[in-house]
Amino acid sequence: MKSIKFVLAFVSVLLFTSCAENKIDRKALVTRHNPQVDAFDPLASLSVGNGNFAFTVDATGLQTFPEDYAQGVPLGTQSNWGWHCFPNVNDYRLDEVLETYDFGRGHTESYPVLFSEKGRQRDAVGYLRANAHRLHLGIVGLELSGNDGEPVRKEDITGVDQHLNLWAGIIHSHFTVDGASVGVQSFCHPEKHLIVGRVVSDLIPRKQLALKLRFPYPTGRDTDDGCDWKQPDKHTSKIIQQDDRQLIIERTLDDAVYYVQVCWDGKMTVSEKESHYFVLLPSDKEVRFTVEFMPSRPAAPHFAFAEDRKETARYWENFWNSGGAVDLSESEDERANELERRIVLSQYLMAIQCSGFEPPQETGLTYNSWYGKFHLEMHWWHGVHFALWNRLDLLERSLDWYAGVEPEARKTAERQGFDGIRWMKMTDPSGEESPSAVGPFLIWQQPHIIYMAELIYRQKQSDEVLEKYKHFVFETAKFMASFASFDSIGNRYVLRGLIPAQETLRKEETLNPPFELSYWHYGLSVAQQWRERTGLPREPEWDDIIDKLSMLAEKDGLYLAAESAPQTYQDVRFTSDHMSVLGACGILPECRLFHTKTMNNTLSWVWNYWNWDHTWGWDFPMVAMCAARLGDPEKAVDALLMDKRTNTYLVNGHNYQNERLRIYLPGNGGLLTAIAMMCAGWDGEQTDVPGFPKNGKWKVKWENLRPMP
Repeated sequence: MKSIKFVLAFVSVLLFTSCAENKIDRKALVTRHNPQVDAFDPLASLSVGNGNFAFTVDATGLQTFPEDYAQGVPLGTQSNWGWHCFPNVNDYRLDEVLETYDFGRGHTESYPVLFSEKGRQRDAVGYLRANAHRLHLGIVGLELSGNDGEPVRKEDITGVDQHLNLWAGIIHSHFTVDGASVGVQSFCHPEKHLIVGRVVSDLIPRKQLALKLRFPYPTGRDTDDGCDWKQPDKHTSKIIQQDDRQLIIERTLDDAVYYVQVCWDGKMTVSEKESHYFVLLPSDKEVRFTVEFMPSRPAAPHFAFAEDRKETARYWENFWNSGGAVDLSESEDERANELERRIVLSQYLMAIQCSGFEPPQETGLTYNSWYGKFHLEMHWWHGVHFALWNRLDLLERSLDWYAGVEPEARKTAERQGFDGIRWMKMTDPSGEESPSAVGPFLIWQQPHIIYMAELIYRQKQSDEVLEKYKHFVFETAKFMASFASFDSIGNRYVLRGLIPAQETLRKEETLNPPFELSYWHYGLSVAQQWRERTGLPREPEWDDIIDKLSMLAEKDGLYLAAESAPQTYQDVRFTSDHMSVLGACGILPECRLFHTKTMNNTLSWVWNYWNWDHTWGWDFPMVAMCAARLGDPEKAVDALLMDKRTNTYLVNGHNYQNERLRIYLPGNGGLLTAIAMMCAGWDGEQTDVPGFPKNGKWKVKWENLRPMP
C-alpha cells in the first residue's frame, strides 16, 4: 500500500509540475530580489562563493573595512580545507575528558564532557574544543586615501550603490571618495577558491587607491571573525614568487601552510606595509585581478578575467534554471513578496555556504561559530532541501565525508558498548568528537544519514545508490537498535540516557522524547526497506523494536516533551528552546506512535503559549511542516512569517538570531524544506499546494520540487 501511495504522489507531482512548466519567468523571479545596499551596514554585507569557499564584502565590494563589520556579518574568507590547530604542547587527549555513566542499559558508557574544576582536565577540554578551528584565509580590500593623504574612513565615503546580481553571481559596487567615483565588480569562480575583481577609478592614477592583502593569526575563540591582529610573530606571510603579472605568498601558521596567488593585468607595484600587510598599487585607472587561496603551491598563474566571468555567469544561470522554483508574485497576501524574497535568497546562500564536500558549520563560510566546527544534527537542515529542490548533487557532495570518519564513529560506539556506528555531534574534518555538556548526549543526528540516503534513492531508484549507501544505513541502524532498551515490565522499547533535540531536558532523567522515538521508528523502518531492496531478509530484532517502541507520552490531551516530564506545560524549562515534539509529525511522516488529534491539540497549545522569544530559526519551518501535515495551512504560512527576532531575515537573506549568531543557515535550509513540502506535499497527500491557504489570497506557482516522505 505504501508503494502505491508513493507512485500516486509521484504521478500527481509530475502532473502538477507539467501544468506549471514555462509559467515561471525564472530570471524575473530571481532578479527582483537582488539585494540592494545604499549605506555601510554591518548586517548587510554580501557574499560570493561556491559551497567550498566563500568571500564576504562590505559596501565597497571588497573587504575594505573588516573591523567595522566584525560584530555584524563579518567579512570572512573561508574554505573547507582552511583549518588550524594551536600546538598541543601538553599532549591533551580525548580520553582524558571522558566521564563514565550508567544509564541502565546493562553496561557503562563514557562521554567527553566539560569539567568545571581547574586542572588538567579542564585545560584539556578547552584545547580540544578550540582545535581544530577554521581559518580566516586573508583580507582582500581597498587601500584608500583622501586628497589630504589621510586614510579614508567609511564615513568619508558617499553615494554607496551596491547590488548583488543573483542571476550572474556578481556583486556590483559604486561609491564616491572626494568627488571621484569608484566602481567595483567582485565574484567567485564556481569551482576554484578564487576571487575575481575589477576596479575602475580616477583615484588609481592619483595613487589614492590600491589593493591590500592582510593576513591574521587565528583567535581560537568560540564565535568571532577569527582574526587576531596582535600576534604578528606567531605566523609568517612570505613572498616566494613575484613577476610582472603575479605574486605568490606562502602563509605559515604553526603546522598549517597555504598559498595565496594574486594575478593581474597592467602594471602593479607591490610593497609590504608591515608584517602580513601587502599593498598592490596599479598604474592605470582600471585594474582586473584574481586572488586564489590554495592548500598547495600553485603550478602556474591563473588570470582569465573574461573567461572566469562567463563561467561564473553560466554556472549561476544554470543553477537558477535547473532545480525547483516558487513564484508568489500573483498572490494578494501582502506578505507574499517577503516570503518569496526569503525563498530566493535562501537558495543562493545555501548554495554558496552549505553545498561543499563536508557538512557546513551553522554560520557557513562567513565567520566562526563553535570554533568553525560543524554540527551533524544540523546536517538535515543544511542539506535535505537540496534533494527536495532537485539539486541532489549539492547534497551528495557532503555525504562522502561520512566514509572518511566512520572509524571515529565506530570507535565511539564500541567505547560505549553499542553496535554499529555512532555519529558525532560537534566535530571537524577529522571526525573527532568535541567535549561538551550537551553534544555527546544527542542522538537525533543518528538517523540523518538514513533519511538523506533514502531521499537519494527515491530520486535515482538505482542499484548504484543502494550499493553506495547501504553500509551506512545498516551500520547506523545497528547502533539505533542497540541503543534502544527493552522494558520487560511494559513489554516495550524505550530511549533513555540522552539529551533530546529540545536541549533543556537533562540526560540523567530523560525518557522517551517524542521526536527521537518517531525518528527511531522511521529510521529502522527505512533500514528494513533497504535490506529488502538489496535482497536481504528483514532483521527480526529491528522489527521487534519497530513494533514495540513506546508510544508518545501524553497528559491532558497533549504530548509531553518526554515521558519523564509530566510537568511539561507547567515548567518554563519545557516550553522554551525547540518545540521538537512537533517534529514527530512534520519533519517525519505519520506513524503508529502518535494520534493526529492529540498532535493537533499539541500544535494549538504550542502556538498559543510557547515561549517564542526563546526559539531558533529552524523552529518556525518545523512548526510550518507540522501544521501542513495536520491540515492547517494558515498556521503553516503564519509560522514562516512570524514576527520574532529569531525569524528575522536580513537584507542579504541571512536568518538573524541574536548578537552572537548574526547569521544562522539552518533557518534558511529549514525554510526551503518547508516550502518544498508545502508546495509538492508528501507521500500520499493528493492536495495541490497543501501547505498554503485556499482563501483566494495565495496563488502559488511552482516547478520541479519533490514531495517529502
